[in-house]
Amino acid sequence: MPRPKIAFAASPVPIAQAALRTLSQAHGDVPQAEADVIVALGGDGFMLETLHATQGLDVPVYGMNRGTVGFLMNEYHEVDLRQRLDEAEEEEINPLAMTALTVDGAMHEALAINEVSLLRAGPQAAKLRITVDGKLRMNELVCDGALLATPAGSTAYNYSAHGPILPIGSDVLALTAMSAFRPRRWRGALLQKSAVVRFDVIDPQKRPVMADADGSSVRNVVSVEIRSEPAVRHRILFDPGHGLEERLIREQFA
Repeated sequence: MPRPKIAFAASPVPIAQAALRTLSQAHGDVPQAEADVIVALGGDGFMLETLHATQGLDVPVYGMNRGTVGFLMNEYHEVDLRQRLDEAEEEEINPLAMTALTVDGAMHEALAINEVSLLRAGPQAAKLRITVDGKLRMNELVCDGALLATPAGSTAYNYSAHGPILPIGSDVLALTAMSAFRPRRWRGALLQKSAVVRFDVIDPQKRPVMADADGSSVRNVVSVEIRSEPAVRHRILFDPGHGLEERLIREQFA
């Protein structure tokens, strides 16, 4: 049986580049379009970049932590890489699709594996109107911002904003507010993965808001619609016992 062809990708930091040289010399390094598996060397941010860049290839990505944050990454070891790839467990996730309309009438689209967030872009709090599946759910949320997070992203910005940690198989999304002023201390809601969430910005000229999808930012938005995108799937590999499901459980008992 032929050995799987590996493509390596590494963040530009020296520790990741050193790992790239060592592993590519030991295992070879094919173009990503020809690979059976992609090994990403870096932190969670680089893992997100790799997943976005390779989403059209339908190739699993195995991350090894050579960065500062590694929730989506496996531990770094230079030995037994092929055995680890053979034994790895696969998690499949779908990103969120963001469609943002700006004050000048332009439409912007982006995908987010972790979350789509709306953030105030001026000195005054944002005022947001929230609609879910075409039904008005909150007429006015006064806050520093709000986000919609996937289970994979629930331990990132969402968790820092005191949002809930979501099991990977839960098929729900976390809607979380940042520093909600009115309703006082409103922490958000859990929504079905199939939900279509729309944010309308109240008085966008006086209270400007920006939207961000995994680092793809749009300023001066007047409305943002977010939905899960089942047509796009990301395949992530984890060492046995260290998949996203286990990591999410461990995080809640830390």
